[in-house]
Amino acid sequence: MALFTDQPGDEGLPGRERGLAMAAVMTMTTMAVFDGSMINIALPQIARSLDASLGATVWVSNGYLLSAAMTLAIFAALSSRIGFRTIFAFGLSLFTLASVGCALSSSLDMLVIMRVLQGIGGAATLSIGPAILRSVFPNRLLGRILGLNALLIGTSTAIAPILGGTILSTLSWQWLFAINVPLGIIAVILTLRVVPNNPALKREPFDYAGALLSAVTLGALIMAADAFTHPGNDDLTTAVIFASIAILSGLTFVWVQRRVTKPLLPLNIFSSSRFSLAALTSLASFVSQGITFIALPFLFQSVYGYSALVSALLFTPWPIGIILAAPHAGRLADRYSGVIISTVGLCIFAVGLALLAMLPEHAQAWDICLRSLLCGIGFGCFQSPNNREMLSNASRENSGYASGVLAIMRTFGQCLGAAFVGVMMTIYAQSSAIHISLWLAVIATVLAIALSVSRLRGYKLAAG
Repeated sequence: MALFTDQPGDEGLPGRERGLAMAAVMTMTTMAVFDGSMINIALPQIARSLDASLGATVWVSNGYLLSAAMTLAIFAALSSRIGFRTIFAFGLSLFTLASVGCALSSSLDMLVIMRVLQGIGGAATLSIGPAILRSVFPNRLLGRILGLNALLIGTSTAIAPILGGTILSTLSWQWLFAINVPLGIIAVILTLRVVPNNPALKREPFDYAGALLSAVTLGALIMAADAFTHPGNDDLTTAVIFASIAILSGLTFVWVQRRVTKPLLPLNIFSSSRFSLAALTSLASFVSQGITFIALPFLFQSVYGYSALVSALLFTPWPIGIILAAPHAGRLADRYSGVIISTVGLCIFAVGLALLAMLPEHAQAWDICLRSLLCGIGFGCFQSPNNREMLSNASRENSGYASGVLAIMRTFGQCLGAAFVGVMMTIYAQSSAIHISLWLAVIATVLAIALSVSRLRGYKLAAG
């Protein structure tokens, strides 16, 4: 209840309105997590229902990810010009309507188009969700609310495969999209009622060149990462082409941002070393998570011979660890240095990953679960304090941009992690590739620790 108690000098909304705004943001977060986790396990059923190949059906997932990635930075920039409430309500409405379209799709082409629209709606909300929480809650509660948000994500991640499997065993795949409709309607009503627009909207020209270049850069990176996950010379050639496009357009994007009067992404946001290091730390940590989430299903099913259901259950301790750690870490980050707490969390995460990489040839399920639980606890200790560090080191007027950077780091960290696993699968035999990938995750986490430790210079334990 402390989240909704008012104190003199509090920024943001009064207590009751905070709760309603939080409900709107977290409802959309739950929808996004459920949508990603449940749709992937439904791909075989979708392929059979729509008489499509599995290869083509993968675009049900890829179309969503690609469109979301290409528009994250654009919506983060538009939020300062149009307002948080307008962008969030638009994204929610589009996501909900596209969910209706997905449920009614009679062909794969129609379903992919609806998923692309869903991705655009998801990007509009995810790019500014943390910024809305910052604008709604006072700084003294920022770590606590971000920890609660991480708790929600962890809980949703744990429940989604079970809920998805239950729905698919009793109903058709269309219901995976239909359940978004009532949730979306409720979230839109709450958004229009209580979510604030930015205090001072900027009436300034939009950077169309920057928007195009950012979309090309982020989209090409996603396509390169996807190509790397499929072994084969043609796929590697495609990956190199897309990676080259991403590098060229990315460099051009930076060049343009330095020269336009009102850039899509103000580069001065990175002038704060604490913000920049928090962003890089987040990127490295999500590379580790991306590697692990791709490598472990192969390890569980192809090496240890577990069924798909058991493999999903073996993942459960990871989000449970986040559930146990994230709220406490967020609350502590409001009182003490979030940098220290997040660094400790990364160290625990690195130990858990190393233990997973050293799993014996015939590992027992309980042994796997304990090691995964340690990873989840470490990641839960790291994530919310680090997110607080990013958001609190950007001005309130730049909170939309900071929120967009946070979403981009998460998305591309996971994509790069998947790409690393794809490369290892191309070069090595499957068992060796899995273990090498897990050690790469450990290395990426050690890099994240080094970046995080570099922030400790001159830091005091008590938060200022």
